[in-house]
Amino acid sequence: MGILDIKIVQDYIRMCTDGWEQGWHERNGGNLTYRMKESEAAECRAFFRDPGPWVDMGVAGENLAGEYFLTTGSGKFFRNAALDPEHSIGIVEINGRGDAWRIVWGLEGGAKPTSEFPSHFMNHSVRFAATGGACRVIYHAHPANIIALTYVLPLTARDFTRALWKSATECPVVFPAGVGVVPWMVPGGAEIAMATSELMKTYDAAVWAHHGLFCSGSDFDATFGLMHTIEKAAQIHVLALSAGRGELRQTIRDDELRAIARDFKVTLNEEFLD
Repeated sequence: MGILDIKIVQDYIRMCTDGWEQGWHERNGGNLTYRMKESEAAECRAFFRDPGPWVDMGVAGENLAGEYFLTTGSGKFFRNAALDPEHSIGIVEINGRGDAWRIVWGLEGGAKPTSEFPSHFMNHSVRFAATGGACRVIYHAHPANIIALTYVLPLTARDFTRALWKSATECPVVFPAGVGVVPWMVPGGAEIAMATSELMKTYDAAVWAHHGLFCSGSDFDATFGLMHTIEKAAQIHVLALSAGRGELRQTIRDDELRAIARDFKVTLNEEFLD
C-alpha cells in the first residue's frame, strides 16, 4: 500500500479530476487545498520524506499552526493530478507560528504549493473560525459563466447574489448568506488574500472579478457542489440575458425567495432582499 491508496488522497485527486472535466481549469488555472484531519495526516505520515525548509507565507493564521494541507502545485495542471500526482500535488506542514509551510510529501522536482497558497491559507483561517473548525476545503476555479458576469453586473455582493438567487430555485438554499465579490487584483499576493478573507468571514464563496470563483466547504462534495451550483446559475443568467436581448420578462420574486427559505429552513441574508 502506498500513499496513493489512502482514501483522502484518492478523494482529493478525484476532486481535481472533476474540476478538470467541467472545463474550469485551463492550462494551470485554479487551485485546491484541503486541511487534513489528524487521523488522515497520521495515515499518510509513513510516506512523508525529510521535510524541506520552512517558507514564509507573508500572512499568518495562528489557529492553523501545526496543521497539514493537501495542495495543488504552482504551475501544475489539474489534468495531471491523477496522471502524475507526485509532481502535481503535495502535502505541506504549517509551522508553530502559523506563518510558514514546508513540503513533507509530493511536489517532486522542485515544485512548490500553488502561488495562491497565501490566499487559501488566510481563507482557511477565517473559515475555521467562522465554522468552528468544520470548514476544510478551499477551492479556486475559473468557471466561464461567473467570470462573464463580472463584465456586465455591478461588482457588488448584492447584485451578484440577487442575480444568482433568482436564476435557480436551489441557490438560496445552497448559499443563503450570498456571495462576496472581490474587485480585480493581481493574484497570488497578500493583498488579494486579505481582501478575500475579509469577505469569507460572511460568505462561503467569493467571486474574483475577471478571474474566477473561490469556494469553501466542510468536504469535497459540499465545496464542489457549491462551485457547480453557482456556475450553473451564472450560466442560466447569461443564457436568459442573451435570449431576452438583455431583458428578463420574469424571475423569482423576493417574497418567493423568502418562501423558499422558510420551507427549507435556511436564513437568507436580508440585506440582499427588497
